[in-house]
Amino acid sequence: MSAAHPPDRIPDDVVQLVAQARRPVVLTGAGISAESGVPTFREVQTGLWERFSAQDLASVEAFEADPALVWTWYRWRQSLIRAVEPNPGHIAIAEWQQLPGVGLTLSTQNVDDLHERAGASVLAHLHGSIFAHRCFSCDEPVELPDADYDGFQSPPAAQPPPTCGACDGPVRPGVVWFGEMLPTEAFEQTAAAVRAADLVLVAGTSGIVQPAASLPLLALERGTPLIEVNPEETELSELMDHCVRGPSGEVLPKLLRG
Repeated sequence: MSAAHPPDRIPDDVVQLVAQARRPVVLTGAGISAESGVPTFREVQTGLWERFSAQDLASVEAFEADPALVWTWYRWRQSLIRAVEPNPGHIAIAEWQQLPGVGLTLSTQNVDDLHERAGASVLAHLHGSIFAHRCFSCDEPVELPDADYDGFQSPPAAQPPPTCGACDGPVRPGVVWFGEMLPTEAFEQTAAAVRAADLVLVAGTSGIVQPAASLPLLALERGTPLIEVNPEETELSELMDHCVRGPSGEVLPKLLRG
């Protein structure tokens, strides 16, 4: 593993890798959204969900056992995401993508829309979108208005999900739950981009959740430079050519602007 660099002492060769990249791929995870105020799955729950971890709620089994509780949690998270803003890390990636001569590909494990709201084009949401909905029974897409919860206050009671107009089954969020397969097209498009990249930057991801965590290995196989941006050492750190220890919102603007 390479040495880990603090954000105020990023080596010139790391800055040059970013400046010279023409086909960079950026892979982001929950850490970058946490800097905007979106709780990660490791944070303690409150209110209706204080007896549950986020992982307890993010599964087919949880939805089958208590669809109202799971549905309300996801709808509340939608309201929370709508109430926060992209941070400087999101904005730096969007600015990098818009530089002349740079064909930056962005894929994220996050189910929010903060990258898009920062002005970036996202190739793939590997774990789906919290703002998409489909029928739990027949898988038909379902259009719904935004939830009207206070994103900073837990709802007083759980509300059952609406039903599908095609089969009367319950509606579920369009995210990938634990134990479910990633969208094949999203994963394959991202894998192809990583194989073609001249630089891969991984920001705000723990490297734990598979198979998304395996994507940087495709760059490793080809000798493509790998940069990690994360406040802490992760499962991916030992694979990286360069690790910059700090929040994405602090590190990414510095990497981009030199």
